[in-house]
Amino acid sequence: MTDGILGRLSVGSSDLMLDLGCGTGLYSRGLGEHADTVVSADPSPAMLEQLPADEGLIPLCAGAEDLAEGRIMPPHDGYDAILLKEVLHHVADPPQVLADLARLLRPGGRILVVMLPTTIDYPLFEAALTLFRERQPDPEDVAAAMDRSGLRAELTYDDFPLTFTVERYTQMVRDRYMSLSRFHPPYGGLLITG
Repeated sequence: MTDGILGRLSVGSSDLMLDLGCGTGLYSRGLGEHADTVVSADPSPAMLEQLPADEGLIPLCAGAEDLAEGRIMPPHDGYDAILLKEVLHHVADPPQVLADLARLLRPGGRILVVMLPTTIDYPLFEAALTLFRERQPDPEDVAAAMDRSGLRAELTYDDFPLTFTVERYTQMVRDRYMSLSRFHPPYGGLLITG
C-alpha cells in the first residue's frame, strides 16, 4: 500500500506533505522516508502519541474538517501532496472538505484519496456492514467533487488482499477498527470464521 501511495503522489525528496487522518502514522513513516517533511494530522492525541520520534514527522492534532474549515491552521502555508487514506467517510460534507483542502496545495500539488470499496464482504455482524455501506462515499462522487474543486481527478481501482489470523482479526474488532466505536459488546452477533 505504501509503495502505491508513494507512486500515485509522485513523492519527491523536497516535498512537504500532509497525511490527514494519519492514525498511528503507519503511512506517514513510509512517506517520511521519501519526502522532506510529513505533517501527520489526526484528531486523536492517543494515536499521535504512537508516532515515532522523527524530525521529519510533525504531529498535528486536527481532523480533516478542522483544517478544511480553518479551525486549526496547519504549520505550513502550502503542501506539495495531501493524503487522505480512509478519511472521507468520517466527514459530514466530503465535497466541501475536498474543495477547502485543495486551497492548501502549492502550485502543482496533489491530493490522493484512498478509500475502501463501497461494499465489503468482511466477517462482521450485519449492523456494522450496513453502517459501512451507508457511510462509505462513492468514488465517482469523490472524483467529481475533486474536479469541481479545480483538481484534475483520476479514478483508479486497486486490490490489496489482506490476510489476518483469526486472533488478530478478533482483536481488531474488539479494538473497534473501521469505526466500530458506535457499537458496544457483544456487537450483536459477531461472525468470525477461520
